[in-house]
Amino acid sequence: MPRLARAARTRSPVACVEPSGHSISVVIPARDEAARIQPLLDVIVGAPGVTEVIVVDDESSDSTGEVAKRSGAQVVSAGRRPEGWAGKTWALQCGLDAATSDWIVALDADTRPRPELPVSVVSRAEADGTDLLTVAGRFDGDSAGARWLQSAMLTTLVYRFGPPGQSRPPVFGRMLANGQCMAFRRGTLLAIGGFKTVAGAVVEDVALARHLAATGRRVDFLDAAELLKVELHDSLVASWHGWGRSIGLPGVEPICRQLLDVAVLALTLPLPLVRLMVGRPDPIDLVSLTARLGTLVGTRAAFSRNDLAYWASPLADVIAVAAVAKSVLTRRHVWSGRTYQL
Repeated sequence: MPRLARAARTRSPVACVEPSGHSISVVIPARDEAARIQPLLDVIVGAPGVTEVIVVDDESSDSTGEVAKRSGAQVVSAGRRPEGWAGKTWALQCGLDAATSDWIVALDADTRPRPELPVSVVSRAEADGTDLLTVAGRFDGDSAGARWLQSAMLTTLVYRFGPPGQSRPPVFGRMLANGQCMAFRRGTLLAIGGFKTVAGAVVEDVALARHLAATGRRVDFLDAAELLKVELHDSLVASWHGWGRSIGLPGVEPICRQLLDVAVLALTLPLPLVRLMVGRPDPIDLVSLTARLGTLVGTRAAFSRNDLAYWASPLADVIAVAAVAKSVLTRRHVWSGRTYQL
């Protein structure tokens, strides 16, 4: 509940700004993204303030590299990843090695930014003295089932870690980050050995944020919904498998804390609604239901469509909590065709 209370007082989101002389490299780790990467490249190649766009082709079996080259991006082959590295962390390391700018903005292939996003996030990071800034975007997609479940899944993260832009940042051991869009000082990453410190992490964004914070660097997580859209999965089932893999933060959170989070989520999200539906709510249930309604209102800006699927998402809370539990208890995860044993 204290984390939810902090949601009422958040700092201003990342604002759109004009280029101001920053040197920015955009790095896009990509594995079999030929069908999804073109809209991103159309926007980001030649965007204001961007000096180079580097697509790291992570052993793709499709035409990802060719699509990127035709769009004017520099293509770097990740090659075979070294022992102990996860696929995305190795691709990010290859992008870091190839980049030449002072700042790097890393974007996933399914992100749909405005052209002003890179310079805006870097300007905000510079103004705040931040070494690593990740931002939350706005989810967009046609699948009602995906919007229904994704909203409930997002709520589990707000309950556990609070919203982006909290007025009082959490301790580094409870920090959240969004690897879909990360802005960081190249020199800061090089000083700690690049991504080697989180080489094997499958939830590399949170692992990196917490490592940097623990070593005294400033890390932040802000809202940038006006500048960034992210494609939802194309079905409820795809959301369950896609977001469901990482939502428990496997390999990052201690298992005892993960299990405690699952128990708290179960008691505060689906259970009060079930008790209300059977006509047996108590005062604590009513408080929990009021808090849930508040988060539903508070997260509506995170979705492009606030239709019936979104407003009915509390009915998906039991599925979302089950997804968190599954992510916590699963020790063997498959990402982009690769298997990781935690």
